[in-house]
Amino acid sequence: MKKKILIALMAASSLFALTACGTGGKQVTAGGSTALQPLVEQSSMDYMKQHSKEIIMVQGGGSGVGLAQVAAGSFQIGNSDIFAEEKPGINSKKITDHKVAVIGFAPIINKKLKVSNLTNQQLVDIFTGKITNWSQVDGPNQKITVIGRTAGSGTRVNFDKYALNNATEVNGPTQDASGSVVQLVGQTPGAISYVAFSYIHKPGVKPLEVNSVAPTDENVVINKWKIWSYEHMYTNNAQVNKTETSFINYVKNDKATLKKLGYIPVSAMKVDRDAKGNVSKIK
Repeated sequence: MKKKILIALMAASSLFALTACGTGGKQVTAGGSTALQPLVEQSSMDYMKQHSKEIIMVQGGGSGVGLAQVAAGSFQIGNSDIFAEEKPGINSKKITDHKVAVIGFAPIINKKLKVSNLTNQQLVDIFTGKITNWSQVDGPNQKITVIGRTAGSGTRVNFDKYALNNATEVNGPTQDASGSVVQLVGQTPGAISYVAFSYIHKPGVKPLEVNSVAPTDENVVINKWKIWSYEHMYTNNAQVNKTETSFINYVKNDKATLKKLGYIPVSAMKVDRDAKGNVSKIK
């Protein structure tokens, strides 16, 4: 039954796209980062209500996929949590960066665990396998299950860089989508992982403070909470047109949706950070 419903929805989507294109519409695929996906999905629906002849198709897959596909010309917009310069094999000169938002990332644990704060070193030791039981960090006598993110995940790149000081995560179960991470952590006693702020208050999980600093927008804005990144929407220099530009500007300026879904407008930041991680105050 579920398969029939899925096929019907796919057929309806294809027919909708073909109908729009047949009336002079433009179809754009925006794919990649799952941390950015909730914002792009919501904005795409609102945008298409105002631009009935334009179709925005949104996909996930991770930042690596977004960057690779937009560079290849398969996606018109590549969504990414990282700068193109941070991804090996991507020619950043062929694509243009559009920073549309800022997002924080935070460690999350199973909601039943009676732990609320970790030091940065404890966090590193857990994700590298040196600490294996919650009792070692003043928690219950419960085995720690580390759930990582797959290679190519922008969330993983940022978490490893800004939370783990570039330490290598222990081998273990991984997930490629933020929603799947939340579901698995919520179902696994003693589990820990990490997701974007837009996912940290989902049922079954709770975020952790690090060094007694709470994962909040207010702390991200001043770089007191250091685990954050820009959300990028890249376009291919050889293909960009007014539809892509119009939609990206819509996402960037849709501040009500940004706030509602847990993102921070770029204009709200008190600091700037470049692709190498250098932070400077905005004057």
